[in-house]
Amino acid sequence: DNGMMESFFGILKSEMFYGYEKTFKSLNQLEQAIIDYIDYYNNKKIKIKLKGLSPVQYRTKSFG
Repeated sequence: DNGMMESFFGILKSEMFYGYEKTFKSLNQLEQAIIDYIDYYNNKKIKIKLKGLSPVQYRTKSFG
């Protein structure tokens, strides 16, 4: 079991899929929306738990 990934996919589904299912006209559109969301989540979404940084910013700061 991977709790972190299960949590991420739960967030992804609730923020960009549930209620928007009919928005996607093809699997390609859905795939691109998922790719865009992952980019947003990792690079732009601010997380209070990560001291107000995005996950990538937090990792970069930790290793820098």
